[in-house]
Amino acid sequence: MSMTSEFISAINQISAERGIEKEDIFLALESAILVAYKKEKFANIDSDDEELGSNLTVELNRETGEFKLIATKEVVKKVKNNELEIGISEAEMISPNVEVGDSIQIEMPSEDFGRIAAQTAKQVILQKIRESEKDAVISEYSDKVGEVFSALMQRMQKGQVVFEIGKATAFMPAEEQITNEFYRMGDRYKVLLKEIVDSQMIVSRADPKFLIELFKLEVPEIESGILEVKAIAREAGSRSKMAVVSNQAGVDPIGSCVGQRGIRIANVMNELGNEKIDIIEWDDDPEKFVANALSPAKIDDVKIENDTATVTVPADQLSLAIGREGQNVRLAWKLTGLKIDIVGAEGEVVKSEEGDTEEESSKE
Repeated sequence: MSMTSEFISAINQISAERGIEKEDIFLALESAILVAYKKEKFANIDSDDEELGSNLTVELNRETGEFKLIATKEVVKKVKNNELEIGISEAEMISPNVEVGDSIQIEMPSEDFGRIAAQTAKQVILQKIRESEKDAVISEYSDKVGEVFSALMQRMQKGQVVFEIGKATAFMPAEEQITNEFYRMGDRYKVLLKEIVDSQMIVSRADPKFLIELFKLEVPEIESGILEVKAIAREAGSRSKMAVVSNQAGVDPIGSCVGQRGIRIANVMNELGNEKIDIIEWDDDPEKFVANALSPAKIDDVKIENDTATVTVPADQLSLAIGREGQNVRLAWKLTGLKIDIVGAEGEVVKSEEGDTEEESSKE
């Protein structure tokens, strides 16, 4: 079996296995080999001549796999340019009925050509395989956006974490990382497939949806729809609040998410490096919902006017309601969508925005 037919059967095999059109491979080979040949042939010629090599083509025989370098030359009486022209007497030896002014195609002998063709062909085929693999991977994952995967940490690249998910490569940009996490090569991490942009898989651990998906894995009642996550507010790596409601009498939403002896919520927190998570019971009544959202603080009274809730708390609950650096009230405000002013027993007022320190708001 000759080298050339092996080459054609290799292309047939790649085409069949990878679903790439054979003709696409042939055309890509022809143009790439021509580019490579011209690059090498004219590399040392110092010329702005755009015409250089413009009359050359590469032809690949689809049956035998042989490559030919063809030059198109104009038939002239007197040759001024050997590259582009051929004398009438020489032309008649190739094609007897030729006349001056005709163009004829001549196969060019070139010892370099075979070597360049072989090298280039290999690169083109590898490239086509890589492209098809990438396309296959993207189509495999395109309907899985929003799901959580176990990903192997490969390396850091310009601040992004590069993961391997199955055969696919996924990227986690800085803003999708949990601030205080260190990602170790060879370790596995759960990640949310957030989106696919320009056939690149973007994953996240900081996205609030990631937290919901982690709870779905631990709490079958969320997956089955008995419990519903109505709202979530997250400061990734630090603290989150998740509001849940039960659609079935007798099912306790908070108890279900926490699990027996706290096992379910502990599993989620372990995956997140001990981010604190408050499970809040959602309520149709906005005043009750605000009171719940400020948990674990106990609330005396909530009054809502426009989109501001004024909350009265006992003196011993004031600092708990506000939270460290205003975090508790800030998360409650994000969770409920209402601005929250807290009034202590002495009548002092703390506005939720004031708790929003510069450092925190820049993370938004």
